Amino acid sequence: MSKGSAAPKPGDPGGRTGRAAGPGRGGSRSGRPPRGGRLLQDGSRGGRVFRLFARWIRRPLLPAVRLWRRNIQLRIVAGTLLMSLGVVLLLGIVVIGQVRNGLLDAKEKAAQSQAAGGFSAAQDRAATTPATPGQPDGGRDGASVNWRSTLVEQLASGGQSAFNVVALSLDTGDTASRGVRASGEVDPATSIPRELRHSVAQGTDTFQKFTRIHYTSSKASEPGLVIGKRLNDAEGTQYELYYLFPLSQEEDSLALVKGTLATAGLFVVVLLGAIAWLMVRQVVTPVRMAAGIAERLSAGRLQERMKVTGEDDIARLGEAFNKMAQNLQLKIQQLEELSRMQRRFVSDVSHELRTPLTTVRMAADVIHEARVDFDPVTARSAELLGDQLDRFESLLSDLLEISRFDAGAAALEAEPIDLRQVVRRVIGGAEPLAERKNTRIVVVGDQQPVVAEADARRVERVLRNLVVNAVEHGEGRDVVVKLAAAGGAVAVAVRDYGVGLKPGEATRVFNRFWRADPARARTTGGTGLGLSIAVEDARLHGGWLQAWGEPGGGSQFRLTLPRTADEPLRGSPIPLEPEDSRRNREQAAAGQARESARRTAVPAQSAGDRQPLPVPPRLPGAPRATVDPTALPGSGARVVARTAADTDGRAPGTAAAGRDGSGNENVNVNVEQEDGTRGR
Repeated sequence: MSKGSAAPKPGDPGGRTGRAAGPGRGGSRSGRPPRGGRLLQDGSRGGRVFRLFARWIRRPLLPAVRLWRRNIQLRIVAGTLLMSLGVVLLLGIVVIGQVRNGLLDAKEKAAQSQAAGGFSAAQDRAATTPATPGQPDGGRDGASVNWRSTLVEQLASGGQSAFNVVALSLDTGDTASRGVRASGEVDPATSIPRELRHSVAQGTDTFQKFTRIHYTSSKASEPGLVIGKRLNDAEGTQYELYYLFPLSQEEDSLALVKGTLATAGLFVVVLLGAIAWLMVRQVVTPVRMAAGIAERLSAGRLQERMKVTGEDDIARLGEAFNKMAQNLQLKIQQLEELSRMQRRFVSDVSHELRTPLTTVRMAADVIHEARVDFDPVTARSAELLGDQLDRFESLLSDLLEISRFDAGAAALEAEPIDLRQVVRRVIGGAEPLAERKNTRIVVVGDQQPVVAEADARRVERVLRNLVVNAVEHGEGRDVVVKLAAAGGAVAVAVRDYGVGLKPGEATRVFNRFWRADPARARTTGGTGLGLSIAVEDARLHGGWLQAWGEPGGGSQFRLTLPRTADEPLRGSPIPLEPEDSRRNREQAAAGQARESARRTAVPAQSAGDRQPLPVPPRLPGAPRATVDPTALPGSGARVVARTAADTDGRAPGTAAAGRDGSGNENVNVNVEQEDGTRGR
């Protein structure tokens, strides 16, 4: 431990001196960050620079990577080229190695034979040349030199530039000393390696070594083979005799072989790439054609067909694809014709029933006005007749509206409206039913204007269906209507605390003539088409109509509309699952338990310092502007199932997400997944 890092003693928070760590101790003087902080800053700065550099390098490569990922033909051809190039390189290395070894072996055998003959001839000449007695040493040396010169010239004359001969004295390591004789302007000092001279001087055998032959003239050096042996001249003096065989012809031959192999290999690789491209094209082209035709079929162009040629597997695939497209077109045409007939039948029947219904209505009105003169049973029958005629007229109106939606003839008359006024009119119309059900309708969020471009008649019809259903299924409890606006969307949510919805019912509730409980009586005389028309009205506005519910915990229906017509929705200002749902209550209770546990871990405070905990309100809090991940009405619906332990309506259930606007049925999960409108 260093001097400046001594640990403080217990009870001494400032260290040995008892002072708090100020800028001069715990930090850096003159306001500079500490050393560790500078290292972290330098590291983060270096990381940012590295990320910028990587992004700069990756940006021009993105098109190539995208092309590589999308083009299977390119991948196959590139893979074929790479593998072919590897095979050609391996084959070239093997062939060049074999050719080089063959050339060197042949040259080495020929050189050894030529050198052996030369050594034998030199030895024979030394044996047949008589010595000259009585000469002084200088004269004897000169005679030896002249004898070697003559020997080198005679031996080199038989080579015809195929080899050169060098004779060196043995008594000195200096090649420039006396007795040095060389043919063909060879430089013995650089052409004959010292290792070879040492071996020749130490032994009596023939030694050889590959090296480069240098010349005293301007001639360039060339590779060669040097073979040497120690011999005796006519005077009995030992000397070194070397044969130097140039390998320029073998080098030229090897270069020619390399060039030929490189040209042939490149040609083979290109040819294999072209063959692979042609072969893959025969398979990829029909696949691409099938993909394009499938895209056009999905766009509604059902008359598209593949061009089929031949009788191979691709042709069979094309025939099967065309048959599938033909059957699909036929089925779709049949369904369209059936749907057209059904819409026409509903429209015609609805129109045709209006005439007899008008006559029956007139007769029923006469009977209803004269019911005071009837006996009680007949009078009650007259009242029931009037009520059922009212329901019949409502059913005919709904059927006509549904037929207009099915035929695509529904038109939107959008104008800026304040949804608070629409909500007030709807509540005013539902007050008699609420009084009979002993239900109180509470409005939340109507302090500020909630303005949107919408069709007031259609929005009022949607909200009337939602409020009436909430009152009817609310079991006499309060019904909360919440309004909110945020960003480019407005929303109205209707919350009841009645029987709720079972798993999977949150999306089926928008089906035509669907009822959660078939045995349940309709006190309001509904037709079963209200929510179906409501969801179509929401779609016509470009909005969402979604449902949430849990058994015994009530339900909530949320209508989300764009502020401006034709503006896409990105979220809803009201979460689909209310904040007072069973799951949210349990999460809040768990959070409070964790907070209580955390508070018990700190020293206790006096009673005078304690602050009372805030009590959460009964009604949902302020709306939050969030983002909904879906863009179709009815999506994000979820129902919480009651478990066996849920005896008091407070146990958590199992989330079941229903079918979204695209028709996808979500499975039940133990942990609820938020629909995108919570926590954002």
